[in-house]
Amino acid sequence: MRILLAEDDAVLCGVICKSLEAAGHRVDAVGSLAHTRLLWREQPFDAVLLDINLGDGSGITALREARGRGDNTPVLVLTARNRTEERIAGLDAGADDYLGKPFELAEVEARLRALVRRASGTGDRVQLGTLMLDRQARRFQLGAEPLEMPAREFEVLWELMTPPGRVVAKRALSEKLSALDEALGDNALEVFISRLRKRLAGSGAAIRTMRGLGYVLEPEA
Repeated sequence: MRILLAEDDAVLCGVICKSLEAAGHRVDAVGSLAHTRLLWREQPFDAVLLDINLGDGSGITALREARGRGDNTPVLVLTARNRTEERIAGLDAGADDYLGKPFELAEVEARLRALVRRASGTGDRVQLGTLMLDRQARRFQLGAEPLEMPAREFEVLWELMTPPGRVVAKRALSEKLSALDEALGDNALEVFISRLRKRLAGSGAAIRTMRGLGYVLEPEA
């Protein structure tokens, strides 16, 4: 998953980042409301981990703005454990879940996984033909054999597989794979798609190009 973490406590932010990255996630960490609003508008995320009390304002502002523009990214709000009003404000603004401080790092990741599963309508395992994705283990298989691939190909296939049958825009894939200081062009993306097609040959799952729209993973004809 690609996760936006908005937390102004530098020590806590570093600990959360380390934990999530060790679990295989990509984390974009920001410490202010201004940066949260900017990054949330410009980049696609699988989930947002949002502290309400940021140094230059309330994370609720960024949440309301996102929901107002139709952004349905799953949001887990971090609140002070005994501040009921914060939890209510977060949920009323469109948060999907909340977690009171202090918390266990394992619970953060588990809740984020659950929110993303709920949003995408998939369980821990997704299968198409002989291709199977175990979301919790972050592993693909073809039949009984593991399907190994480079990280960027993995992320492309993950996006197409959650869930399959969904058209994913080229721009969304490019932005998801690009670091903040570099751009991934359409030509590079097409190379990844071509490699994945070869890996999936005969699996019962195929990547189809939807002209002008993007790509879709569907049953092989």
